Amino acid sequence: MSDIVLTCEGVSLTYKSRNGLFSSFTHKALSDVSFSINKGEVFGILGGNGSGKSSLLGIIAGVIPATTGTVIIAPDKQTSLLSLGLGFNNSLSGRDNTILSAMLNGFSQKEAKDLTYKVKEFSELADFYEQPVRTYSSGMRSKLGFATALYTDVDILLIDEVLSVGDQLFKNKAEEALLKIINNNDKTVIFVSHSAQQVKRICQQAMWLDKGKIKVIGDITDVMNCYQTNFKNIG
Repeated sequence: MSDIVLTCEGVSLTYKSRNGLFSSFTHKALSDVSFSINKGEVFGILGGNGSGKSSLLGIIAGVIPATTGTVIIAPDKQTSLLSLGLGFNNSLSGRDNTILSAMLNGFSQKEAKDLTYKVKEFSELADFYEQPVRTYSSGMRSKLGFATALYTDVDILLIDEVLSVGDQLFKNKAEEALLKIINNNDKTVIFVSHSAQQVKRICQQAMWLDKGKIKVIGDITDVMNCYQTNFKNIG
């Protein structure tokens, strides 16, 4: 029997905004998305800009409320959304955000403070680690987010484009660290990336989202074949 740690059931998301005095604009970012992920699985989400990838990850993390549908996470599991600074307090320093994130994930204050030395070293932020996050570039936020989640030992990592920004040396180091986590324990990972090849290297199962709907879901090889064939045909 499979050990399911996360299930999405009929998740939809609709944005409504006013674009005039008597008119409004409605956009359906996600439509009836359903899938399950097993313990220890590395699950990729593919799709172009506007496909709903980041919205789905935000709903799973509890940052964005779904319009309809349900996300069920095993009660003994902790999640962490690794995004481009999503959830950081812009007024706090990198160090203070690390402490806050760690304590929210169950670390004591002393354990959280001890963690900051490892995060500072891995993130390569140097003196900026002591500066407010509002002064950071997107690459610096990404480094802080990755390093913080790397050492807070959550059960489910939600990774949104975090390996697509910053310098190439850090991206290589981050991907190597992620692969080490994946290969050495039962951590479950949901991985969103613009890079199809990166998803192929890291993931075992995948889902292709297109305009908020599931196009294909299943084994990474099958999904990648469909995804790449589609773009060849368009080209």
